[in-house]
Amino acid sequence: MSGDSQALPVRKATNISDLEAVPDIDPTTTAGLLAERLQAWKHAVGYLEDYVGAVEKVHKAHSKEYEKVLKTISHPLKEGAHFDQGLGGVAGFFENMRVNTQAMINSNAETEKTLKGSVLPILERLHKEIKAKVKEVSHGVEKGAKEIEKVRNTTQKHIELLGQHTAAFESTGGKMNPNDDPYVIQRGVIHRLNKQVIEENNHRNDLINVQDSFKAFEAHVVETVQQAMDALNQVAGGQAEKTRALYTDMLGAAQRIPGDFEWQGFVAREGHRLVDPNDPPRTVEELVFPNQNHSATKPIIEGSLERKSRNKLSWGTQSGYYVVTPSKYLHEFKDDDNLRYDPKPELSIYLPDAVIGAPSGEKFSVKGKDKSKSISSKIAGTSELSFKAHSAAEAQKWFEAIRTAAGATGSAYESPSSSPSGTVSETKPSLGKIDATAAHKEQDTGITGAETVSSPTEISPIAKQDTMKSGSATDEKKAAAA
Repeated sequence: MSGDSQALPVRKATNISDLEAVPDIDPTTTAGLLAERLQAWKHAVGYLEDYVGAVEKVHKAHSKEYEKVLKTISHPLKEGAHFDQGLGGVAGFFENMRVNTQAMINSNAETEKTLKGSVLPILERLHKEIKAKVKEVSHGVEKGAKEIEKVRNTTQKHIELLGQHTAAFESTGGKMNPNDDPYVIQRGVIHRLNKQVIEENNHRNDLINVQDSFKAFEAHVVETVQQAMDALNQVAGGQAEKTRALYTDMLGAAQRIPGDFEWQGFVAREGHRLVDPNDPPRTVEELVFPNQNHSATKPIIEGSLERKSRNKLSWGTQSGYYVVTPSKYLHEFKDDDNLRYDPKPELSIYLPDAVIGAPSGEKFSVKGKDKSKSISSKIAGTSELSFKAHSAAEAQKWFEAIRTAAGATGSAYESPSSSPSGTVSETKPSLGKIDATAAHKEQDTGITGAETVSSPTEISPIAKQDTMKSGSATDEKKAAAA
């Protein structure tokens, strides 16, 4: 394979599965594959260790066997007097044999010690390096993969929750608790998707770093194997020319392996399972998930409004982000940011049970009970919320949207003059459409259809006092005119 081919095979363009919020691909696939590859390298080095260890034992055994050979000629020749004891004769020949045989004994013993003390440690150190690399991948990258599995499971649960409540929205006609509002749940899904994408991108960067280090690491492994084989050739190859030729051939075979040969072959076979550094990172905006565009998740109207503080000690106003949802709730949020924190409503009013005040310029009001889960909202009764839009036209838009969300069977709306400023009055929602008579009375008196159908026994004490005061004032005017 050409050494110029460095880049990973480019995977095909992003398909729809890559844009799914929770992909079906196992996040440990790449990390597990790389860890398995390191195991293969570790076993390959282990084979070489076993081989060199066996050669070491062979030379140790050869040393002992040559000692047996030496014993066959250790004694002086019998009838040696018949031979010249000087060099160059038969006696000298046998003495030369003894010296050379002893050299074979010493050479094999020295070869055994050299293999054990010099060649084997090279492979043992390499074995430890590979084991450390395995630990790095297993306990580093795979740990990040487990974190991804955890956050993906959390995202999947919220997506399933969105599916349940969007289905419930259809079956119940949209009436549900504030926290079951598909709009709210969808924002929660986006919040968790953001956390998931951060973990996925961090894990992706870790995998890319590990992949990039593999090429250099495998070149180091190959180079170390070559060093071990060179040492083995120098130590054991001197025993015999034939053995040397065999070891040289093995060394040549090892030296002919390019440092990146195995890596390039691995990439050609398994490149589709590796992370492509050229792929762009995932973003929340491009992801898709079930019921993402369901009608129940689309607000009827949303935007920022100013609301008069309900704290009696404070006379100022506070800004907030308000949304009217198809589930007929008016939700209040701190802002429209779905990413910094989990978007939960600060206040939730079920509009069919509320009374809407007709807009007066930029201002309008809504009377209703906060149905969010806060303790204060459970204790508090029905209260009037005074809003201020950015313009009179915008206030009219909010009024129409709220009245539409309340539905034909929801409460009527009242004019701003229907109750004194700051007065909290309990009203009973209308059970039917506002007929022409109720609408006419609304124009004459400013009282809503819900108030006209209320029974006398349901009028609040404050309303009774206002009625009595109004009657007495009328009597005084009549007496003055007389």
